[in-house]
Amino acid sequence: MLAEVVRSGFTESVHRGSLVVLTDDRVRLAVGDVGSPVFPRSSNKPLQALGMLRAGLDLDDDADLAIGCASHSGEAVHVDRVLALLARHGLAEDDLGCPEDWPLHEDSRGDRRRRVTMNCSGKHAAMLATCAQLGWDTASYLDPAHPLQAAIAATVTDLTGTPIPAVGVDGCGAPLFALSLTDLATACSRLVTAPPGTRRRRVADAMRAHPHLVGGTDRIDTALMEAVPGLLVKGGAEGVHIMALPDGTTLALKVDDGAARARTPVLGAVLEFLGHQPPPLDTVVLGGGEPVGEVRVPAGLFGSGPRA
Repeated sequence: MLAEVVRSGFTESVHRGSLVVLTDDRVRLAVGDVGSPVFPRSSNKPLQALGMLRAGLDLDDDADLAIGCASHSGEAVHVDRVLALLARHGLAEDDLGCPEDWPLHEDSRGDRRRRVTMNCSGKHAAMLATCAQLGWDTASYLDPAHPLQAAIAATVTDLTGTPIPAVGVDGCGAPLFALSLTDLATACSRLVTAPPGTRRRRVADAMRAHPHLVGGTDRIDTALMEAVPGLLVKGGAEGVHIMALPDGTTLALKVDDGAARARTPVLGAVLEFLGHQPPPLDTVVLGGGEPVGEVRVPAGLFGSGPRA
């Protein structure tokens, strides 16, 4: 059990899942099955961004790299950044292969769904920019056999040291590589611990320098990166999350039922377990618009070992 929902002192329901914490490529904490493949969804984006850099993507502004790693909220700052990245490469919103969607930020909603307000549009714009710079076909950039996707797959395999066990299609239409939680944590740890100036480190530094571009207003990734110096955080759909400290200590989390509400208390509790103070996090359960309970991590999740 990763998290429990408590109302009026009664444990109403539980969220099960798996998590692994690595330090120096060694397992420090494991809960559940951390060796079987899962689809990390948008938690793969930092690895995909590295694949683009290795393929030859050249960006003058690391804010563009951050938006390429983002699951953004579709606020004006995100939309403007994506459209500008496309325009610099002779591309437009219609070239994006992601589906039309509403912004995650409700106050930014207009009168229709758009491709650019879909939360993965930054990744797609970076993929298109890579193709434009290298002379690759932009119409077929989402084909798993496209040289862009082959370069990304090679990068993921290199970072994890493990062959990709399965390839699916993400919600945004891009190829999606399955990884175990242990391999996902290993790959992300290698981003934050890479020497400054390397492409690996550039991805981590871009995300940490531009946390609002990676998420947005009232987003957990942005809040955690703004609160804890040097922390790298990236969530994905279906209850996946990664979180890496500057020393390379890295969490990879998967909630089995995909519940978003279970992730917040677990992320906060893991930070505390590692000796860091998380910002105030919303774990309140509402009933009739009023607080009636909370989502919390059950006692004993981390065993009886030291937390620091």
